[in-house]
Amino acid sequence: MKTLLAIFVAIFVGSANIQIQEDKKLHFAAGVIASGVGYEYVYSKTKDKNKAFVAGILTSLLAGTAKETYDSFQPNNKFDTKDLKATVLGGISIGLTIKLFNKNKKKNEKNINITLLSN
Repeated sequence: MKTLLAIFVAIFVGSANIQIQEDKKLHFAAGVIASGVGYEYVYSKTKDKNKAFVAGILTSLLAGTAKETYDSFQPNNKFDTKDLKATVLGGISIGLTIKLFNKNKKKNEKNINITLLSN
């Protein structure tokens, strides 16, 4: 089942990749980076994964808003909400990915602990 899902995602991402403008990919990547930094900073200070998740998304929102505000003051440019959405989507994506892998990590650690205790 996981293999089938992976194939479906690969096909979907591959076909979507053709249609996405290069600029939007850069905004998405910037959102990933900003969110990752925001998540890590807040988590290192609070050890609270939920606060870190929210902080990561807000960091990508702040970065995207700052960039688009800057762009709006440049000649022949404007505040592009689609660019902002791409940045925030990158932030949400990395936040959800971190949450997903942390859940799997917890489950694996629990299984390891049970195995060690039973030996």
